[in-house]
Amino acid sequence: MVIVVTGAAGQLGQSLQHVAQKFTDIEWVFCDSATLDITDASSTQELFLQKKPNYCINAAAYTAVDKAESESEKAYLINATGPENLAKICAKFGTTLIHISTDFVFDGTQTTPYVETDPTAPLGIYGASKLAGELAIQQHGNAYYIIRTSWVYSPFGNNFMKTMLRLAAERDSLSIVNDQIGTPTNALDLAVALIELIQKDNTMEVHPYGIYHYSNEGQCSWFEFAKAIFEKNTITIPVQPITSDQFPTPANRPAYSVMDKAKIKRNFDIAILDWKESLLTL
Repeated sequence: MVIVVTGAAGQLGQSLQHVAQKFTDIEWVFCDSATLDITDASSTQELFLQKKPNYCINAAAYTAVDKAESESEKAYLINATGPENLAKICAKFGTTLIHISTDFVFDGTQTTPYVETDPTAPLGIYGASKLAGELAIQQHGNAYYIIRTSWVYSPFGNNFMKTMLRLAAERDSLSIVNDQIGTPTNALDLAVALIELIQKDNTMEVHPYGIYHYSNEGQCSWFEFAKAIFEKNTITIPVQPITSDQFPTPANRPAYSVMDKAKIKRNFDIAILDWKESLLTL
C-alpha cells in the first residue's frame, strides 16, 4: 500500500511520521510544502503518476486563524484550491482522499455536540476557506473521507500547549479565555485513528465515504485546558479565567464547537480516549 501525506512538516504530518514507523508494510510518501505544493495541480499530478498512491492524507492547511482575516487569498488558495486539485487528481488515479478539516466550519451557537449533518456557518476566513475545501472535495471527489477535528496539539510545531508552557516560563500569571468550549485533540491519537481508518477501509467492500468528526472525547474551555496542561507538567502558576470580550482577536471563534464522534466509532470501530486521559507531557 502506498500513502501520500501532504503537509508533512505540520503538526499532524509530523505526528503521522512518528506513528508511521510502526507500519513498515506501508510505503509512506511524506511531502512538505517544498516538495509538494497542492495548489500546483500539474506538479501534484506528476507525483501521483510517479507514486500511484492508494491513499492520500491531506494534512496541508493554512491554519493561522487570525492572520487569515488579512490573508484571505492565501487561505483560500491552500484550504480550498489545494483540496480541489487533490480531489480531481485522486479521482483520476483511483486514490482515496482523506482530508483534514475543522470544527471552525460551525458558528458555535449549539449547546449539544455537532453531528456531521448540522448546518455549517463559519465565523471567519479560516473556517470559510476550510468549508470551501470540503465543498470542492464533495463536488469533484470520488472516494473521500473528510475528517473534521479540533484544538489540535502535539509535541511538534506551534500549538496551544506549547504556547502555554512557554508563557508559564516567561510570566508570573496568565489570563485565559473561559467562554469558548471545545475538545483538545492529541495529534498522535488522530494520526493513529487515520491509519486505522485506512486499514479498515482497505478491507471493506462497501466504503462509507463522507464527512466524519474526530477529536478526543470530553470537553473543556481554553482556561480548563491550560489548567490541565500545567497540572500534568507539574507547573504552578496563577491562571485567571477571562471572557472572549476581554481578549479580542481579529477572527471570531465559535463559543461551542464540541463534535459528536458516534459516526466514526460506529463505521470504523475506532476507540477514542478522553482528552484528559490522552493529555501529553512535554
